[in-house]
Amino acid sequence: MTADTMAFLPFHADELAAQALAGKGAGRAPIRPFMPEQHREFFSLLPYLFTATPDRQGWPIASVVTGPYGFVTSPGPTTLHIASQPRPDDPAAPSFEAGAEIGLIGIDLTTRRRNRANGRIVSTGNGLDVHVAQSFGNCAQYIQTRAPVPHPVATTVPVTAFKTLDDAARAIVATADTFFVASRSRRELGPEGGLDMSHRGGQPGFVDVQGNRLTIPDFRGNRFFNTLGNLLGDPRAGLLFIDFASGDLLQLQGSVTIEWHPDRGPSGTERLWHVDVERGWHRRGVFPFRWRFGDYAPTTLATGTW
Repeated sequence: MTADTMAFLPFHADELAAQALAGKGAGRAPIRPFMPEQHREFFSLLPYLFTATPDRQGWPIASVVTGPYGFVTSPGPTTLHIASQPRPDDPAAPSFEAGAEIGLIGIDLTTRRRNRANGRIVSTGNGLDVHVAQSFGNCAQYIQTRAPVPHPVATTVPVTAFKTLDDAARAIVATADTFFVASRSRRELGPEGGLDMSHRGGQPGFVDVQGNRLTIPDFRGNRFFNTLGNLLGDPRAGLLFIDFASGDLLQLQGSVTIEWHPDRGPSGTERLWHVDVERGWHRRGVFPFRWRFGDYAPTTLATGTW
């Protein structure tokens, strides 16, 4: 066993339970208690960083912070400095406080590279300082390529809060080929768990919207079951959808139920999970980029829609 392998952290109990229910697992978790050098360098290449934090009621809430290229730096193998904070209109803003758990995913939509880091916010005096307790890479599956073009955002933007999806929110979900999901492990797991931020992708229409319920196919992935393991122990989830044409962000919170062996769903479906939306926020034109679409991932093209 190499020194690098010895540094790997184990899967937590609910991830192992999810693997058992799915009938497959990764065998070992290439999750480290520190960031390798290439991960530390990768985060500094991004002008945006997707986040999962807990709100005042303990619900995960998904969001994104932005800044100039290089606004994320890594002073050490277990530290990230983020020279930015959420906008005041972000419903996640109050959860960015010292001592709070945080899940992060850096994803370069131009190259399909992505890395995750989970830990805790240490300070918020000059941006955010995060102590990283878990670090791991993800493969390039289901990532559509896009090139960001900077776009100015007004100081104040319209925010619509709701408890029921309206037509505008449903349209963003129904046409999405990408979204992000924030989850958290149940508290009994202690330091083995925490907050996590994950990416999901498919062809436009891969998320089904019926009333206030979203049904999401789970395609073949890395077999870690980080997200579904968390949701098995704590079914509360936060979702973030992006309208790449307008810069609109749709942030949702809802309760999840999982079908482990469904007999329906788009081509490539291995599991289904349902999100009953309980609340959400539509923030118009707030993402400071517009995007030039590149192409769909080969794995995306191998899947279907509803």
